[in-house]
Amino acid sequence: MEHPENDAAYKGLKVNAGVSAPMVNPYLKRIPRRKTYTVQEYVEGIIKGDITILSQAVTLIESSLQEHQVLAQEIIERCLPYTGNSVRIGFTGVPGAGKSTSIDTFGMYIIKQGRKLAVLAIDPSSERTKGSILGDKTRMEALSREKNAFIRPSPTAGSLGGVARKTRETIILCEAAGFDTIFVETVGVGQSETAVHSMVDFFLLIQLAGTGDELQGIKRGIMEMADGIVINKADGDNIERAKMAAANFRNALHLFPPTESGWTPKVLTYSGYYNLGIKEVWDMIDEYIAFTKANGYFDHLRNEQSKYWMYESINEILRNSFYNNAEIKSRLPETENAVLKNELTSFVAARRLIDIFKRSFG
Repeated sequence: MEHPENDAAYKGLKVNAGVSAPMVNPYLKRIPRRKTYTVQEYVEGIIKGDITILSQAVTLIESSLQEHQVLAQEIIERCLPYTGNSVRIGFTGVPGAGKSTSIDTFGMYIIKQGRKLAVLAIDPSSERTKGSILGDKTRMEALSREKNAFIRPSPTAGSLGGVARKTRETIILCEAAGFDTIFVETVGVGQSETAVHSMVDFFLLIQLAGTGDELQGIKRGIMEMADGIVINKADGDNIERAKMAAANFRNALHLFPPTESGWTPKVLTYSGYYNLGIKEVWDMIDEYIAFTKANGYFDHLRNEQSKYWMYESINEILRNSFYNNAEIKSRLPETENAVLKNELTSFVAARRLIDIFKRSFG
């Protein structure tokens, strides 16, 4: 092919002809495609504790593809007989309270005791781009190098309810893989605390001292959910402030009604960075687990959580069926427009759409 740039009018400018075939680095190795497994292979691999197969199974759970969801549900169902033998602990607190550092420290403490730990961290996603930093592995430096630790950050991608359900399903697979301790970290904002509280045995609230009025930024509902409150960064010049904050929280807890479990939440101080007070916090968790198992609340709570997630799944399935219904999709824009023009009230519009949806089932 001739290049006009090579014309005499463009003296001094020369464009060479391109090569006829693309050049490939002869030393470049092809990356092998990820192996696909049958349901039986997935289940057997998970039960054996194969981290690679476990990770791929969790990816199926998180996938939005229908064929992946069908496969994932079959794997979960086959793994159910091998579950229920772990202690599930939720971590919450305001951003910057040191949740990831604390999980790293607590995790190393129990791994040294011979336990196997899975950390499921819900990472906040951008509402605009749906992108997620997924930086928990970088903040859990020690745990990320441990063979008995499995860290799995999950982006919320704007749908907290969906990722919460998938996190609960991931717990099932982790238990089947032999992890006897499960940590679930919340994003620390919005309703994520309620979602995580509904899937754990012990709910730990991490707070900071020296940030002003310690009780001001905490909702009453979160404090009522907490089975234990810990004041982080109780080191150096901050020790006295941490003790004062702990006293304030203890006084506040006295104003709350008794817990359903019969347990009185404790308030402790510790330093995740300097590894101070870790044993005392973990002793509190062990004491709570023993206390609730003895009075039957431990099993009662798990049964209530299973029932809760059954109804949540029903709500999610119905919601998805409604919005994916062909007639609803076609009627939704005009109905929305009628509401905006004040031709219909929001309630009448909703009722009409629901009636259309119900008629589609005959």
